[in-house]
Amino acid sequence: MNDRPFRTVFFVSDSTGITAETFGHSLLAQFPGTRFQQVRVPFVNDVSKAQDCAQQIRKIARDTGQRPIVFSSLVNPSSVAALREAHEDALFLDLFERFIEPLENELGQRSTHTIGRFHGVAESSDYKKRIEAINFAMTHDDGVSSAADLVEADVILVGVSRSGKTPTSLYLAMQFGVKAANYPLIPEDFERNKLPGELHEFRAKLFGLTISPDRLSLIRQERRPNSHYASLENCRYEIDAAQKLMRRENIRWLDSTTKSIEEISATIMQTVRIETEF
Repeated sequence: MNDRPFRTVFFVSDSTGITAETFGHSLLAQFPGTRFQQVRVPFVNDVSKAQDCAQQIRKIARDTGQRPIVFSSLVNPSSVAALREAHEDALFLDLFERFIEPLENELGQRSTHTIGRFHGVAESSDYKKRIEAINFAMTHDDGVSSAADLVEADVILVGVSRSGKTPTSLYLAMQFGVKAANYPLIPEDFERNKLPGELHEFRAKLFGLTISPDRLSLIRQERRPNSHYASLENCRYEIDAAQKLMRRENIRWLDSTTKSIEEISATIMQTVRIETEF
């Protein structure tokens, strides 16, 4: 049992905090022996809020006897200075401080230091693209697509039921603005020994997901306990048949059993060569 005390981690941002939190989690994951208590402080968009946050940091330091770790993505210099009033009581890791100056030197241009600048730019293109992609993923889930619809798809995920197609489609949409449709491979496809007819002309867009039979059975048991659908024997049959079908049809695929959605999505982006921009 890990009886080490928690280290408090603050994620401080002038907006939603997603940037600071994502970056912070990536770093903290390198220290599995330490337990972390997270404190999210979004929308710190003026000096008074930054001062309140500094007071909260000092209090945690006093109460726990340990310096909190602070990941900050504040861009307003006055707010940054107000937050840094607690510099003796915490370890500050400022994302913009570490990266903006090298970028300014490289690009020969001063940063605007404007709060929410990325979101303002994105709303006209990238933001709308993601919303459209999310709507596309939900509308074209579980084989609910016509050939005309699939022309718009950036990628079409195929695999047996509950192999991770839907959450992966939504993640691709939300994070990258990728329009992902998905098709379940069902016993009728295995009996015909063919892909669903409408998929043949979109072969270049196909990407397969598979999963271990044991894991698939556990997932299906939650949905339909003690059913043939969830039985280990049936799961073994479907997985084996799906993999044979994907090999025969030369479909690129990966095993999702031990991979996160982030890893699956990154592999798909690289393999299908989907390009994104903002």
